[in-house]
Amino acid sequence: MLAYASTELEQAMRCFSWCQARRHEGVHLGRKSVRRVRATLALASARFGRASAFLDRELQRINRSLSALRDGQALVEALDRLAGVEESARHVALLRRARRCAVQRRAALGRAPANVGTAADEPGRIIAVLLAAIPALPWAELTGEEVLAAIEQGRVGAQAAGQRALERGREEDWHRWRRRARRLSQQARAVTGAVTVAEKKENKELAVRLGEAQDFSLLLEHCGKDSPFAAPDRHLLRALAKQRLDLLRAGLQST
Repeated sequence: MLAYASTELEQAMRCFSWCQARRHEGVHLGRKSVRRVRATLALASARFGRASAFLDRELQRINRSLSALRDGQALVEALDRLAGVEESARHVALLRRARRCAVQRRAALGRAPANVGTAADEPGRIIAVLLAAIPALPWAELTGEEVLAAIEQGRVGAQAAGQRALERGREEDWHRWRRRARRLSQQARAVTGAVTVAEKKENKELAVRLGEAQDFSLLLEHCGKDSPFAAPDRHLLRALAKQRLDLLRAGLQST
């Protein structure tokens, strides 16, 4: 687990250093690696205590600092998904216009003071420190039973979150289910043999579907007052996003 966490941190540091055309891809992949490290640390949190909690907070802070950049890219990706299923000439033209607006917004986010210059280098500097700190944790004391117990706890938590989302349907419940399902999938990736191949595949597929639904939810959020899209396009764009979101969530309810 130590080797896995260290490798993912190194990967995050490389990805966060990507610039220009690869900046948004680097942010996405780097944040994904950071989440994998956090998921791994969560498996040992009972054993590592405050040291693990401190590292987790720093990793969380990195990802939150880059969330606006990631949302900018996710908005473009949600529009691309819609464009892949919409065939009406009217809808295709709408989505092209909306994508141009989303790309302009993404570029503006990349030029924001918090995302350029020395500020953009901060994630890499923090990760370099964490890379030196992680090996100092008492990995050798961690037992297989503790890891399996943590995975079972995560499994129970993800199932409970899913039930709440399906029963209540509130946005915060769907977001919680997505986060917990994603973490469970990442933990299965971190520990070979901790879950069956079938369960690992099922966890991954669920996390992907919930992630896609989250992107359409994000698109809906950007069709309001502060929308980057032209006012005449928002109503139809909102309707298309809502249709896809409802379809995805209905599929999750039927599984």
